[in-house]
Amino acid sequence: MTETPQGPELPEIPAAVAVPRRRWSLSLVWLIPIVAAVIGGWLAVKGILERGPTVTIGFNTAEGLEAGKTRIKYKDVDIGLVKSIVLAEDRKGVVVTAELTKQAEDFLVEDTRFWVVRPRVAGGSVSGIGTLFSGAYIGFDAGKSAVPRREFTGLETPPVVTAGLPGRHFILTSEDLGFLDIGAPIYFRRIPVGQVVAFELDKDGAGVTFKIFINAPYDRYVTGNTRFWQASGVDVTLDAGGFRVNTESLASILIGGIAFQTPADSVPAPQARENTAFTLFADRALALKHPDTVVETYRLVFKESVRGLSVGAPVDFRGFVIGEVAALNIELDPATNEVGMVVHIYLYPERFRRRNAGAQLAMDSKATLDAMVARGLRAQLRTGNLLTGQLYVALDFFPKAPKAKLDWNSKPVELPIMPASLQELQSTLAEIANKLEKVPFEGIGTDLRQTLQSLDRTLQNTDRLVQRVDKDVAPQARAAIEDARRTFAAAERTLASDAPLQQDARTALRELTRAAEALRVLADYLDRHPEALLRGKKEEQP
Repeated sequence: MTETPQGPELPEIPAAVAVPRRRWSLSLVWLIPIVAAVIGGWLAVKGILERGPTVTIGFNTAEGLEAGKTRIKYKDVDIGLVKSIVLAEDRKGVVVTAELTKQAEDFLVEDTRFWVVRPRVAGGSVSGIGTLFSGAYIGFDAGKSAVPRREFTGLETPPVVTAGLPGRHFILTSEDLGFLDIGAPIYFRRIPVGQVVAFELDKDGAGVTFKIFINAPYDRYVTGNTRFWQASGVDVTLDAGGFRVNTESLASILIGGIAFQTPADSVPAPQARENTAFTLFADRALALKHPDTVVETYRLVFKESVRGLSVGAPVDFRGFVIGEVAALNIELDPATNEVGMVVHIYLYPERFRRRNAGAQLAMDSKATLDAMVARGLRAQLRTGNLLTGQLYVALDFFPKAPKAKLDWNSKPVELPIMPASLQELQSTLAEIANKLEKVPFEGIGTDLRQTLQSLDRTLQNTDRLVQRVDKDVAPQARAAIEDARRTFAAAERTLASDAPLQQDARTALRELTRAAEALRVLADYLDRHPEALLRGKKEEQP
């Protein structure tokens, strides 16, 4: 820029040139939002395509559940999330709406189960301890049905057995619940092999039905002849057989349990099918009791007390139980006015078997039983347990028993009896007591008293005699003893080795020895020269 006298000179302004209008074109500035929009749309479509099904689950309470936080897990894998929790229309529970993953859609069938996993202590099991730190979640168990479903009713307690666990379910029927609960163990030879899954009261109220699950491979031991019984607590039996205590384990004492076994003498049977029904017996004895199809009733009349005999007591034949006591009654014989204790018994003829041949001994045969009674078959009360005083009925042969005969016209037939050994002992003791009453103990006592007085006088005389002997005889005896001692001392000195008598005796013995040797020499010489007796000894030539 230059200055002039009039002022600074301004630069020249360039002339504007008209540019023709261009057509619209995409600017790079818009590329980023367009890409973002495309990606967002793709993610939205993908989210819609991959979004899993939505289900509703009904629970009694929403304890531990929270919308947006509580997870749904299957085998500890997250497969869903709780979206909302609202009250049910009838206000009796809550409705949980949850969204599951796409892979869980095939699991939503009619028998699928949901439950809330929270800390629980039930019976002998403790579950859900991990939720103390992570919070409660909804457990999920896939069903096997083919019918799809989206609305479910949640379980209040977790299922004991989940789907996919190898094994089989069975049904048990019992008169009452006993000490059992859901989760109670089931034992086979004291090994826990299953659990009680559920139980419910029968519709008619006559009993309780249990559903149990036996794990594989132990389910193969359940056959058509298997017996189940309650192994809860401690089974204490106090009867004629003695005192017995049975239990399966410490857990069964605390929380109850069920045991099963197949009787050893039962006919082999195939494995039981799924959901086969069995009877649950009260104890092991009833469960394994042999089923008797043939039952014969007989009557026994005892004149003695039957205290200690109870219904169900065994009827024993030489250690083999062949029956049981059915009933106890009392009756008065109008002809003799005697009171009899009537005992009805059941006999099971099938138990009389020859094991070697398999043939049955026909106890129900009239001819056989008549022959046995003729040989002395009698019924007798015996003590089975001295501690409890329990009695049982024993059948045995008594060859010296009075003759008896059965009356087959009476119903039931009365079997002859033999008084118990204790009663015979009591009768014998009574007879002894009667004889003892006849003994004149008073006279015997008087004679004994006189004898004792005479003995006392004799002892006094003996004492005086001893004192006299000590006073008169003892000094003379002591003098005699002293003389004898001096005599023994003199004899000892005489017989000593260095005594003169001993020396003289030894000298005399030596002389006698020399004389004997000379006589022996003379005898030998005369034996050789007998003429020396007449001529004398010849002189020997030098």
